[in-house]
Formats: sequence, structure tokens, C-alpha cells
Amino acid sequence: MGIFDKAKDALTEHKDKVDEGIAKISDLVDEKTGHKYSDHIDQGEALAKKGLDDYTGNADGNAEPGPDSRPG
Repeated sequence: MGIFDKAKDALTEHKDKVDEGIAKISDLVDEKTGHKYSDHIDQGEALAKKGLDDYTGNADGNAEPGPDSRPG
């Protein structure tokens, strides 16, 4: 088992925590930039989650950012 296989197994096993981390980082970046780039940050979050799904083989087509507390 190579390093990439180990990484894939770890990401698959802890996917919910990784998704949560992606959302938290997105929220932090959005806050630190004064919500000026919310649309871009949301797109990046969706791409990161889609990449995680694609890599772990859990592509369910749902790479939308989760609910958060960002102001409208």
C-alpha cells in the first residue's frame, strides 16, 4: 500500500471531518476578506468538496457549500 492509497483511505474514512474543515476554512477566509469575495469563496469551497468526492470515489453530485452563518 503506497502513500497515495493511505491518503485516499484516510480521506475516505474521515470525509465528514474534511468537509467540515473545508467549510470552516471557507467561512474564515470569507470573514477575513470582509465578505467581498463570497461568491468566489463559495465556488472554491464547492470545487474543493467536489475534488474530495472525486478523489475518494464518493462523487454523489452534491458539491454545494453547506449552510453557514454568512450574511446575505
